[in-house]
Amino acid sequence: MDETDLFKRIREELFTAVIGDVLDVMGHRLQFLPPGVVPLQPEIRIVGRAMPVHEVAWPEGTGDGPLTNQPFGIMFQALDDLKRNEIYVASGSSLNFALWGGLMSTRARHLNAAGAILDGFVRDTAEIRELGFPVFSRGVYAQDQGVRGKVVDFRTPITIGDVRINDGDLIVADGEGVLVIPREAEEEAIAAAFEKAATENKVALAIRNGMSSQEAFATFGVM
Repeated sequence: MDETDLFKRIREELFTAVIGDVLDVMGHRLQFLPPGVVPLQPEIRIVGRAMPVHEVAWPEGTGDGPLTNQPFGIMFQALDDLKRNEIYVASGSSLNFALWGGLMSTRARHLNAAGAILDGFVRDTAEIRELGFPVFSRGVYAQDQGVRGKVVDFRTPITIGDVRINDGDLIVADGEGVLVIPREAEEEAIAAAFEKAATENKVALAIRNGMSSQEAFATFGVM
């Protein structure tokens, strides 16, 4: 199956809870980002490949390195490197400025990116909602990063909460969480999640028809 078609099927048929349950059974038990990372709009869902971005707090005028006098650091290079179905995933080193905005959303949408997930704030929310571009963040704050922070690297491993995010990891995000699926577990986890989702549908039907929860779990092995 083409990857775009697979991602569409995941968006339509799966959700983070069922995939997370499967990962727990497989032994991958620290795969959800902190619960404070939430969608700008409750109905938003994202499925795509991670493009990790390393952001740091960097007050204007400090340091002697090559990025000292470069506003935003290499943020524009990172943004322009986004590929189809990729997600801009930024580490947050400060809650003193926004990591994402409307013009970034416009560029990312043009590049057919899947969305943005930020361990920090977003701004220009009316513009982003109008664009329909999927964004997850820790909240809304208008203060700009230009004189306060910089992107110093991208396509490099980052950590958000307890979760390590590598370039190309599969991410599924919905109103209940942001889940990072390691590449080595991806094929098995997604196949098992489709199977589990189908079984849960059978359980729901059985319970609606009067089966007890104890009998349902004994019969189907899921609840």
